Amino acid sequence: MASIAPRRARALLGALIILAGCASVPPPVSGSLIEGAGFMHRIAVQGRLDDAARVHVYLEGDGRPFATRHLPAGDPTPRRHLARELMALDPMPSIYLARPCYEGLAKAPGCAPALWTEARYGETVVASLAAALERLRVTHRIAHVSLVGYSGGGVLAMLLAERVAAVDRVVTVAANLDLEAWTAAHGYSPLVSSLDPARRPSLPPRVTQIHYAGGRDRNVPPALITSALRAQIDARLVVIDEVAHARGWITVWPLLLATQGPDAVPR
Repeated sequence: MASIAPRRARALLGALIILAGCASVPPPVSGSLIEGAGFMHRIAVQGRLDDAARVHVYLEGDGRPFATRHLPAGDPTPRRHLARELMALDPMPSIYLARPCYEGLAKAPGCAPALWTEARYGETVVASLAAALERLRVTHRIAHVSLVGYSGGGVLAMLLAERVAAVDRVVTVAANLDLEAWTAAHGYSPLVSSLDPARRPSLPPRVTQIHYAGGRDRNVPPALITSALRAQIDARLVVIDEVAHARGWITVWPLLLATQGPDAVPR
């Protein structure tokens, strides 16, 4: 069982507002493409990747799966790229890895609304992300990978950590890790074609887990994350009191990065 009694942290807002104010908001992802499993993925790179001992890989939230409550969006790309903004504050070599069909690729071969609605965390999406990540790792000779997932990106981080051997750290931010409980709480349609981290075996002990929840998050309240982590081994939950689902993370992220511990290669 995980040690999931949440640690509550009051953000040092005064000092960190200065740091956050100095960081420019990155533009939407464009440019580089990497091949996955049947799909292309847009990426953004920060820092030097070649022969890196460790690289942080950022995974975005769900964006806009639906145009209305019942009508799938024609393009699920988010208006705001919060995971990309978090990466801009990270001093480590980093990659922003977009999902298949996102970032202007919704009309690409194989793309269909199911891949950003009920199957947004399904085998097809996870397998293609895993293939793209492994291709990046081999191309740049990356030794170790930390996955950082915001909201639904945290769901994908947990699922990717099961199958990408280089991943030895997972950090989630406001992640809806219990899909069944999350959809029921909001009255959403069940994500019937998705993989649910709360109903899968624990990640192995070699994978360090840090999960951040916002004390004011009404989309993914801390209690939902707590229940999702009960079967995990050595998962750490940290609740940031002043933060909501999409507000406050940019301000506190530099401090959270600093308190995650050294990014040295494990011995």
